[in-house]
Amino acid sequence: MHVIENATLPDSLGRFGPYGGRYVPEILVAPLEQIEQVYFEARQDPAFQAELEELNRQYAGRPTPLYHCKRLSEHLGGAQIYLKREDLLHTGAHKINHCLGQALLVKRMGKKRIIAETGAGQHGVASATVAALFGFECTVYMGEEDMRRQELNVFRMRLLGARVEAVKTGSRTLKDAVTQAMREWTANFETTHYLLGSALGPHPFPVMVRDFQSVIGTEARAQFGEREGGLPDVLFACVGGGSNSLGLFHPFLDAESVRMVGVEAGGRGDALGEHAARFSGEGGAPGVLHGTRSYVLQDEAGQIALTHSVSAGLDYASVGPEHAYLRDQGRVEYTACQDADALAAVRTLARYEGIIPALESAHAVAEAIRRAPSAPGQRFLVNLSGRGDKDIGIFRENMPDLD
Repeated sequence: MHVIENATLPDSLGRFGPYGGRYVPEILVAPLEQIEQVYFEARQDPAFQAELEELNRQYAGRPTPLYHCKRLSEHLGGAQIYLKREDLLHTGAHKINHCLGQALLVKRMGKKRIIAETGAGQHGVASATVAALFGFECTVYMGEEDMRRQELNVFRMRLLGARVEAVKTGSRTLKDAVTQAMREWTANFETTHYLLGSALGPHPFPVMVRDFQSVIGTEARAQFGEREGGLPDVLFACVGGGSNSLGLFHPFLDAESVRMVGVEAGGRGDALGEHAARFSGEGGAPGVLHGTRSYVLQDEAGQIALTHSVSAGLDYASVGPEHAYLRDQGRVEYTACQDADALAAVRTLARYEGIIPALESAHAVAEAIRRAPSAPGQRFLVNLSGRGDKDIGIFRENMPDLD
């Protein structure tokens, strides 16, 4: 492990080493350049930063607490486990962080409509929320299978005034929702902003989403220093597209003593089609999907592979390009957690701390639980990126002994 020399990447072309970039049809180059210009101007504008900070504090509920899991740590008998409580934000997950930031950019661009994709539904809910707050029209694309798994969030989006469009092609999950949203944006970019939901896609989305999410790690670093007089030893976060994990990791990249662990969806097993582990599972290799170059799960012919995860938010064939760069540089360790272990972690955290995590976040919790007994004296910090209300139906299906 070593410190990344230039933690401000990407370069001017939107590349993190060999990853990232802008692989899009010519018609989308101009709208992407507009977003890039507006974003980098806003990033230097004190008025923009002040408005975003006010929204984060008064509307979203920042700063979120740093919580010490005393009973869980005592039970495990090793490392001390802390949670960054993003689950306590308005809408129930970290997604509101970048949705508020992008909504302010939409206002700057003078547009009145947003579209979004969603898997677990939390980005869709956050998009519908900011649309209601700012008076935008909103359409959310969601795979038909994910709509079945996340029925509660579909209703929440509609209650907030959004139109939810079922995507019935392919695996009917997150990949297909992104594809449909990008198609629609191509046809309507003059009036519509694509509020992309993770640190992936064509430049400038990966850096823009990462920057808006970095409030997580910035807060956590200050809170940990104030509370413990130092830095955590290991950071844990789940990795789907990569927004919550980069939000935690990025402000710590210059801290050589801090190790970082990204946890992918191990699904039901190692065979291609049974997991969504781009780095640690069968089938992951560099490729292009949805406008960016990164690691992609693909078959021998180079076709995008089917994926599986009990958590809809991690059920995606690719990963943000900055994660690919950090993996190749050895700065972040990536591993995978299978469905059964994530579900067990939900029950453990609920029973020992009275906190029900989202299934996505439970993957990171499970890895911290697995490692804690053999790490006495160390301090683990887990990004609890969302709460488990949305997953109650899945919990009931998989925990019949509780009924």
